[in-house]
Amino acid sequence: MDLMKTLKGSLLEDFFPKGWDLKKIDRCCSIAPEKILERQKWWHTEFEPVPCESLEEFNTMMGHEIASEIANAASKGKKLILILPVGPMGMYKWAVYFLKEWNISCEHVYGFNMDEWSDSEGNTLPSTNPGAFQNAMEQAFYGPLGNLTVPEKQRNFATKKLLPAYPEKIEELRARGAKLVVIFGIGRVFHIAFWEPHFAAEFKTVEEWKKQQYRLGAKLHPLTIEQNAITSFKSRTTLVPCFANTIGPGIFLKADRIIGGCDGTLGRGMMWQGMSLWVTLRYGPDIWVPSSFMPTLPGRLFFLKELAGPLVAECN
Repeated sequence: MDLMKTLKGSLLEDFFPKGWDLKKIDRCCSIAPEKILERQKWWHTEFEPVPCESLEEFNTMMGHEIASEIANAASKGKKLILILPVGPMGMYKWAVYFLKEWNISCEHVYGFNMDEWSDSEGNTLPSTNPGAFQNAMEQAFYGPLGNLTVPEKQRNFATKKLLPAYPEKIEELRARGAKLVVIFGIGRVFHIAFWEPHFAAEFKTVEEWKKQQYRLGAKLHPLTIEQNAITSFKSRTTLVPCFANTIGPGIFLKADRIIGGCDGTLGRGMMWQGMSLWVTLRYGPDIWVPSSFMPTLPGRLFFLKELAGPLVAECN
């Protein structure tokens, strides 16, 4: 007895994105943990999953990866475009630490926050709101860097006014030799930024889907709402907006390099991101599973080893 055998006639029958192959998702999650690093034919030759033993190790290694990209670009005299998430977050403390230790200025860095909470029209929370991603980024990264920080005029946030300007700004910087690095987490429904799986129903081809650069007032999946209620709002679902502004695959799939992170454990053996990790690595590129495209790009995906499972039923 499981979900697939009891789905018909349940409240979940029309709940999941129509393009999901639930049996395939389940097969992805049934693989032995020790096989998680086995390379798949669709992975980029320079894509590498990196297991981490603890949250402290995860935060440190991912922070070092970000700081190294900034330092390497500075040493070459090149501009660097960073697509920045608010989740995961612990790596920013260590990125700041390494940059300060190395005395590396971020004057060559251009930051683009990948998403922000909004209403259906794309209007966002005030930047000073504790729940706003802009506020979180200022507190975790830009502020602590002090005099080494990214200049304010080079910080971009996914507001109704600024997000539509992202594509032109990014392309202009790339034309001047800037490297594009996408930093990301993976959502419960396999989204990157807030590019949700159900958006796939709007497009006739993969090529058309891949061209989408951003969306204002994106309608979020209920599982995304609940994921954020748990991870960002201390379980208080009533505080989570139902819409968000977000970049799309027309930006995040153009990355010269990616730095991903999965740290979604909850304690006492519970987790929310194990399925997200396995499906990302094993499903194969599919527009109904946005994160499935990330292994086709060069870079690293850091993850807590615990998330590899085994993903089996357990009484807690």
